[in-house]
Amino acid sequence: MTILFRKRLVAVAACALAVSACLVLPLAAQPRSLTPKPSPAPRINGPAIYGCRPGAPFAYTIPATGERPMEFSATGLPSGLMLDPKTGRISGSMAIKGTYAVKLRAKNALGVAEKTFRIVVGDQIALTPPMGWSSWYMAYTNISDKMIRAQAEAMASSGLIDHGYTYINIDDGWNIKLNSNDPVIGGEPRDAGGNLRSNKNFPDMKALCDTVHGLRLKIGIYISPGPATCAGYAGSYDHVEQDARQFAAWGFDFLKYDWCTYGSVAVDKTVPSLKLPYLVMRSALDKVGRDIVYNLCQYGMGNVWEWGREVGGNYWRTTDDLGIQPEDKSLWTSMSRIGFGQAGKEKFSGPGGWNDPDNILVGSILWDGKLVPTPLTPDEQYTYLSLWALLDAPLIFGGDMTQLDDFTLGLLGNDEVIEVNQDALGKQAVPVAKLNDSEVWAKDMEDGSKAVGLFNRSKSVTTVTARWEDLGIKGKWKVRDAWRQYDWGVFENWFTQKVNRHGAVLLRLFPVVEPKRK
Repeated sequence: MTILFRKRLVAVAACALAVSACLVLPLAAQPRSLTPKPSPAPRINGPAIYGCRPGAPFAYTIPATGERPMEFSATGLPSGLMLDPKTGRISGSMAIKGTYAVKLRAKNALGVAEKTFRIVVGDQIALTPPMGWSSWYMAYTNISDKMIRAQAEAMASSGLIDHGYTYINIDDGWNIKLNSNDPVIGGEPRDAGGNLRSNKNFPDMKALCDTVHGLRLKIGIYISPGPATCAGYAGSYDHVEQDARQFAAWGFDFLKYDWCTYGSVAVDKTVPSLKLPYLVMRSALDKVGRDIVYNLCQYGMGNVWEWGREVGGNYWRTTDDLGIQPEDKSLWTSMSRIGFGQAGKEKFSGPGGWNDPDNILVGSILWDGKLVPTPLTPDEQYTYLSLWALLDAPLIFGGDMTQLDDFTLGLLGNDEVIEVNQDALGKQAVPVAKLNDSEVWAKDMEDGSKAVGLFNRSKSVTTVTARWEDLGIKGKWKVRDAWRQYDWGVFENWFTQKVNRHGAVLLRLFPVVEPKRK
C-alpha cells in the first residue's frame, strides 16, 4: 500500500430581464467575493431534516446567522430532547422511531426567523451530506491535540458553525507509529488490555472530544482495517470491535475507515473481499450505542458506489485522492476530472449514503510541503464549490481554518449554495447538456425548484445556455443567482450567461404560477 500513501502525499455576466430569452451583456469584472455578507437579522440555515437512531445520544446545533445575542426556541420538540435557548444546541435521546416536525425559532434585536425541521428517528443517519473539516490536506500526519483544538475554535469563531459546518475530523497520524523510535509518536501501539494508544501529541483523546463537543461541534477519527494506516500508524486489524468501543468511549462522532494496508491481508480484490472489512466495522459500530458517521475510504475500488450503502457506509470515496495524480498536471485538472467524472453515479447517492469525490482544497492547504493558498483561481474555486454542491458531495474543507480570508469564508459560507447541497430530497445532479467544453448540470430540489450549474471548462470566456427542454421543464421560471443571492428575473425557454474560463454560474430556478383568468 506504499503506492497509495505516495499518491496521497504527492462574474459573472449580467442579463437583461426578458420572458423568452436572456440577453448577454459584457462580462463584468469579478469581485473578490460574490457572496453577500450575512444579514444582521436572524436566519436559520442548515438542512430541513436530520436523522438519528433510537437510544443514541442526540446532538444538533441550530445553525443561524445574525447578530448576537440570539435566543432559540422550538415548538414540537419530541420527548427526550431539550434545547439550550442561548446556544441553540439540541441534546438528549429518543427511544421511539418516528418522524417529528419541529418549528425552530431564532430571535435577536432585529427580528425573528423560523424554519420547519424534521427529526427522523430510525435506521439512517447522514440524511444530508456531512459538513466539516479534515486535517489531511493541511497537515498530513503533522497533527496534534493543540492543532485540532485550534481548528475547532476557528470553526466556531469564524461563523462556519452558523452555516452548518459540524465535524472536526482527525486524519492519519494520531496514534502510535509502528516500528518508530521517535519518543513522541513511537512506542507500544496498544496497552495491556489491547486498547489503542494515542501518541504523545494527543495526551487525552476523551478530553479533546469533550472540548470539541463543548464548542457545539462534533469530532471524527481515522484508522485502517489493515495492520497499519497509510502512513504506518497502528491499524484495527484483529481489534475491530475493541477499537469501535474505544472510539465511542472517547466520544467520537465520525470514523474514516481507510483501506491502506488491508490489501496485504485481503484474500483478493473481488467485491466480496472489498466489502468484508467494511461490513465487520459496520457490525462493530452498530453495537456501541452511538451515532458515528461511517466514511468508507478505499479509492473507488470495485465500484464502491454500487455497494457502499449495502455495507452500511454513510459516504464513500469514489476515486483516489484529489491531490494531483500522475495523470493530472494541476489541481484544476485533478478537481475537474474527478468532479465532472461523477456523472453516472447519481443513482447510488441519496439520503443516508453519498458519493464522495474528496475534500475541498481551497483556502490555505499543504502544497509542495508548505502551507500556501490553493493554486486554484477564484473562478476555479467557484466551479469547485458549485459542482460539489450539485453533486451532494460531503462538504469537508481541507484548508487551515485559522487562516480563513473573506473570499474563502464567502466560498464556504454561502447559505444559498449550501441549500443546494443540503436539500432533503438528496438528488445528485446530472449533466443535461454539453457543447465543446461547456456543460449544464441540474438537480431536482424538494420544493419543486431546480438547481442548475453552468460550467465553462475551456480556457476562454464562453456563453453557456440552460435550455428548458434540456431541463425537462416548460413555461416561466424565476431565475436566481445562488452565489450573488440575486434574482435575474422571470424567463421562458432558456437562460444564457457568459462564464469565465474555468468558471461556473450556479442558478436556482423556481416555477412561476400564473394567476388563473376569471
